[in-house]
Amino acid sequence: MNFEAIGENLPLYLSGLLVTLKLLVLSLGCGLVVALPLALVRTVSKGWASRAVWVYTYAFRGTPMLVQLFLCYYGLAQFDAVRESFAWPWLSSATFCAWLTFTLNTAAYTTEIIAGSIRALPAGEIEAAKALGMSRGLMLRRIVVPAALRRALPAYGNEAIFMLHGTSLASVVTLLDVTGAAREVNAKYYLPFEAFITAGAFYFVLTLGLVGLFRWAEQRWVKPMMSR
Repeated sequence: MNFEAIGENLPLYLSGLLVTLKLLVLSLGCGLVVALPLALVRTVSKGWASRAVWVYTYAFRGTPMLVQLFLCYYGLAQFDAVRESFAWPWLSSATFCAWLTFTLNTAAYTTEIIAGSIRALPAGEIEAAKALGMSRGLMLRRIVVPAALRRALPAYGNEAIFMLHGTSLASVVTLLDVTGAAREVNAKYYLPFEAFITAGAFYFVLTLGLVGLFRWAEQRWVKPMMSR
């Protein structure tokens, strides 16, 4: 095995690592912001709004993220109305399309995770809040949402790891992330094993970091609540 070429291209991998981390953090953060109100609509509303959220989550969970990315980056460009619209400077950017696709995808999964946690809340907590005279908005803000987010942590940790692995698709739309760096090294030196095992090592270390972070969060917020 020839790892000398990998050592020479380590700055390229580190640059790709920054792109991967940026996509991961922005996608998870924005996806969570989108998912929280949608989860409330999904559980509280019984009308057309809830059905619209269900259609959105079903569509994004039911199709491969690679297809979604291709449709966003390559598919929309074929329409004259899109190319002539104010959004074209963003939709012509690979970084923006990757971020938008990843955000919408993780938001769909996170919506269902949080909605499931809300439905699983013990009825006694809701009844106690009502007995204290809390309004619906106050009960959602102080009881329902915090408890649901804590209970959702284990499942959300898995979603974060899946999202980390999903960011590797960014390389197919010309972004130089960790996988993109591996593809470039392989194309330059024709060393597929060394190039991609190095990328795998980067993803493995990132996954370990995410697992440790969410395990700490569960110890901090979930276990004390379950022991009561």
